[in-house]
Amino acid sequence: MMIEIFTDGASLGNPGFSGIGVLIYKNRKIIKEISLYIGETTNNFAEYMALIFSLQNLLALKEEGPFIIYMDSELVVNQVKGKYKVKNKSLYPLNILAKNLIALLGDIQIIHKRREENKLADSLAKRAANLKSPKLIFK
Repeated sequence: MMIEIFTDGASLGNPGFSGIGVLIYKNRKIIKEISLYIGETTNNFAEYMALIFSLQNLLALKEEGPFIIYMDSELVVNQVKGKYKVKNKSLYPLNILAKNLIALLGDIQIIHKRREENKLADSLAKRAANLKSPKLIFK
């Protein structure tokens, strides 16, 4: 059974009002759609929060892998893989948390997708950022 997640973080202004978007697919069917406002922050912080939220949701599903997470943030993907150093001190704790969650899940890949291939997660993240209220929208 394949579980795939498309995830994105958005910041209007960078820093600015921010949101995350998460789409969880099981056997190519959407089982969860999430749009969450996360306050005022940077785009990279929002991208990390989207990844962490996705990883936490995977743990909550109590499914076995393989898991694939797609993101359009080349920076975050390469930082969690250890290819890029984390230079921003505010991102360091998020990087550690993400790596710990990845280790718990086991059979997981984090893959960079171009922005054009991640439009639905991007629209959910932007919708949350535009709402500017702490609402979690599940579908």
